[in-house]
Amino acid sequence: MKFDLSEDQALLQSSTRDFFAKAFPLEKTRRTMEHDPKGFEPSQWRQIAEMGYPALLVPEAQGGQGLGPIELAIVCEEAGRTCLPGPLFDVQLAAATLAAAGKQDSLLAEIAAGRKIVTIAWRNSPYAGEAKQTTHFAHGRVKGHKYFVPFACAADALLVTTAEGLALVEGPFEVTKLDTIDLAQRFGEVALDHPATLIGPTSLLETTDLLAAVGAGATLLGVMAKAMEITLGYLQTRETFKRAIGSFQAIQHRAADMLLRTESSRSAVYRAAWCLAAKDPETALACATAKAYAGDAARLVTAEAIQMHGGIGFTWELDIHFFFKRAKTYEMHYGSTEAQLERVLAAVGY
Repeated sequence: MKFDLSEDQALLQSSTRDFFAKAFPLEKTRRTMEHDPKGFEPSQWRQIAEMGYPALLVPEAQGGQGLGPIELAIVCEEAGRTCLPGPLFDVQLAAATLAAAGKQDSLLAEIAAGRKIVTIAWRNSPYAGEAKQTTHFAHGRVKGHKYFVPFACAADALLVTTAEGLALVEGPFEVTKLDTIDLAQRFGEVALDHPATLIGPTSLLETTDLLAAVGAGATLLGVMAKAMEITLGYLQTRETFKRAIGSFQAIQHRAADMLLRTESSRSAVYRAAWCLAAKDPETALACATAKAYAGDAARLVTAEAIQMHGGIGFTWELDIHFFFKRAKTYEMHYGSTEAQLERVLAAVGY
């Protein structure tokens, strides 16, 4: 398949790359990770909202941008290139779900303006007792525990999966922070005993799950692409035996494998985005394949990038370790590689 971005999509790509590079340089993100308990700065979030990114997937009739999976992939790829801090992707998924549920225009307007942060609480706690394994909605309240909730400490509201359906729960929340290797991606365990509104069945998340696979795969693609750029620059300047280390054939072979995995991920991710936008019958297979392949590829590419930097590769002072940490985080979330491979098998009839 030959795939080219349209003129508008190419403009979105270039403008997003410029904006993220200027507004979120890694030296600034580094300071945010070290000092901000939320993992992002409110002023940065307002900048993102002014650009319209939180409402990217919301129809224009509901105050959004009215864009689709391909545009989501473009924005997520550029976010991956900068290891963007904050809940943008999680808010985009929540906004798309609220738009699909309907009757949430006022909340969507708040999200689009950057005044409210809403994320999705998908997972039950795997380490809790049996009573905490299922979250329930009854008599206008949600009770239970959710685990690995993205940016739970910053969320004004959560979309919570329950045995009875998908519930909208307003904060504040009781959150136990969970340790993560990527300090610009925050997760927490949330104890719920809150008033809530049931907004629809959990089947609303079926499309969201596909969008999550595409967006996460695109983020991993951006991570790989930027890690390769940084590494190739290093290989051309670092010398040993009076030669740039990139001139050695063994290094060239490894770099070529990194490029192969990166460009193969690009093909898989944008094919999945196209399938989802076109409602292709192979959408489920394409999305699961893209996320599974990109997750595995990003881990290998970023690990190689660190190895090629030698002993300084994983020092805090060097930027390359941020990309490895983002790759590992996204490999495990939004459908882990193992979970996506199971979906691939299911899609092909096994």
